[in-house]
Amino acid sequence: MKLIQRIGYYLGGFSIGLIILAFFLNGKKTSCSYGPEARVLKNINSKKIIYNQKISFYLKNKTIDSSEIKYVLKKGSIDFSESNSRQKPCGVYNIEANVNEKEIILFIENCDSIATIIDLKVE
Repeated sequence: MKLIQRIGYYLGGFSIGLIILAFFLNGKKTSCSYGPEARVLKNINSKKIIYNQKISFYLKNKTIDSSEIKYVLKKGSIDFSESNSRQKPCGVYNIEANVNEKEIILFIENCDSIATIIDLKVE
């Protein structure tokens, strides 16, 4: 069998496999969250999120919008050096992101069933 035939069979099988995968995974909520940052953000977003009184004050005064907070929780990056993830009973995480030319830093207490935003910094 010539090399060109081998390459043709390989590409044919590979493309059939991709089509089958696309068919089975179409419409499913699959995600690849293998990194520590992605796992923590997915864990926080799967829980009920509660705002502290200080955060509610920022929302009422329109200093920050709830959509900006949701964006930080979805696309933000976690600063593990500033976080205290091993704290008992709930770990505290420092999540930061740039939204609308503002740097927003959220401090979130991640418990078993709820996640509470305990502090906020807007720079």
